[in-house]
Amino acid sequence: MSGIQEVETCANCGKEASEAVKLKQCTACRLVKYCGVDCQRAHRKLHKKACKQRAAELKDEQLYSQGLERPEGDFCPICTLHIPFPMEENSLVMVCCMKRVCRGCGLAALKRGMRDCAFCRTPMAGHVADKLSMVLARVAKKDPEGINQLGSKYFFGELGLQKDTKKAVELWTEAAAELGSIEALFCLGNAHHEGEGAQQDKAKGAEFYMKAAMQGHTESRYNLGVIEGEKGNHHRAVRHFMISAKMGHENSVENVKRAFMGGFATKEQYAEALKGYQEAVEEMKSHDRDEAKAYLDRK
Repeated sequence: MSGIQEVETCANCGKEASEAVKLKQCTACRLVKYCGVDCQRAHRKLHKKACKQRAAELKDEQLYSQGLERPEGDFCPICTLHIPFPMEENSLVMVCCMKRVCRGCGLAALKRGMRDCAFCRTPMAGHVADKLSMVLARVAKKDPEGINQLGSKYFFGELGLQKDTKKAVELWTEAAAELGSIEALFCLGNAHHEGEGAQQDKAKGAEFYMKAAMQGHTESRYNLGVIEGEKGNHHRAVRHFMISAKMGHENSVENVKRAFMGGFATKEQYAEALKGYQEAVEEMKSHDRDEAKAYLDRK
């Protein structure tokens, strides 16, 4: 025996859906449907509070359920292991191909007598001008990471370029909005949050962090946790830190520990974050990386 099928109706006038009456869902909350724009406008006052609440819930569902794995750019393309944090200390971006190669693979290549790029075998640039030429060559090919790198060079005034933070933001915007660079989203978040190269707008900065975090960017996820903590939203902060801790981010697991000691996180949450962190760190280990670290520590 089949159940009674519920008839869909307009939330304002009560018209039933039919071949003649096509109802359209409220795109913000997806809770109600309307037969037309006039009914949606007429119902706005009554619906506004519930709509806003449900829209926020849907946004949170996406925020905390997406970006639980690190993106492709966080892998070393040679050993295929995730690169430990901080990535800048444990890897090197090759300006010839824009691949981020871990220190372990770089040292292993040197031991085999390779003086070229460990990934694409392009001869290494010896001078600043040559490095800039390689970056510009990638930019000309609309490589999103090439454009992101050029933005960073302008932001810090590197490779012989005069420091120009506004130019950096323009390049990051192109790399992120048009070409999908996750790292550029993070850089834009920093620029707007700190007011460097763009007018300070912490809410806009957080939006960029959210977009990057939902694609697996760990530092963006961590920054969201810090922002929520500063607002006193400790529950939300812990949820962010637990995600980034499980990606191998040390400061995140330490913040979950502090939250636990302060009574803002449970013992179970801290245990889960610590276990996830330790497993992530273990998966990133290799003999070549240990050897590279020992070599750098001796220098």
